[in-house]
Amino acid sequence: MVSGQPYSILITDDDPAARETLRDVFEPEGYRTFLAESGEEAIDIVKDHQVHLALMDMHLPRLSGLETIAIVRQMKGIIPAILLSADRDDNLLRRALSENAFCVLAKPVSKSVVIYVVSKAIQKYYSN
Repeated sequence: MVSGQPYSILITDDDPAARETLRDVFEPEGYRTFLAESGEEAIDIVKDHQVHLALMDMHLPRLSGLETIAIVRQMKGIIPAILLSADRDDNLLRRALSENAFCVLAKPVSKSVVIYVVSKAIQKYYSN
């Protein structure tokens, strides 16, 4: 929690079922969630709301997850970002690290893994 408010997670995926599944994982854990179906929508949410962490699908229409992360960082500075991709390879891992992504998780991601990684990222970036 930040000043009594729950941490907020931006979940960006062009698949509505994937967005809703992740929301259903994190809201019972006490997180506030924002859902976006595109990089552009994610950028608009970050402009208008405090976002503590981004869960970003790599393959989105128009802007990729990495491109979206880069734009968000230009606007807001470092926000921990976890990239989700069904085709995780060494090239993607290198590109994600160059954009300072916290990590890349292979889709489909398990509930326990995504909760663990998000909690580690929040702890790393926000614990005093």
